[in-house]
Amino acid sequence: MDNAPDIEEDDSAQASENNPLARRIIIIGWVLIAIKSVLVWWACTHYALPFHPMWIIGPTVAFAALCTGVYLYARR
Repeated sequence: MDNAPDIEEDDSAQASENNPLARRIIIIGWVLIAIKSVLVWWACTHYALPFHPMWIIGPTVAFAALCTGVYLYARR
């Protein structure tokens, strides 16, 4: 008699398929970041703020790229 536990099949291949909802959320997020970047750049130049707009835009784009990269890496 074999007392070994049954091994179930791993369905992780399904998790690596494209998720349309996640893709849509990422695209919407990048569009919103682009709109925010344009508005921040405009506001900083229009109101002559004492800092460069990249102090706000840079971290936003960097963290968004990091999140997108982590998602794409985890998907493979």
